[in-house]
Amino acid sequence: MDATPAPDSRKAELLKFVFLAFVFIPVLSVGVVAAYGFAVWIYQMFAGPPGM
Repeated sequence: MDATPAPDSRKAELLKFVFLAFVFIPVLSVGVVAAYGFAVWIYQMFAGPPGM
């Protein structure tokens, strides 16, 4: 058995890492923060602003 990975699989792994690190995780983070802000906004429409 050869312990070194094939060059194609290393390239694919690097592309997956770049996609996850620079595309998927930032988009997911922005989406979570936006969803939380939207939920607070909707809640405040029914419950009123804080301190009332």
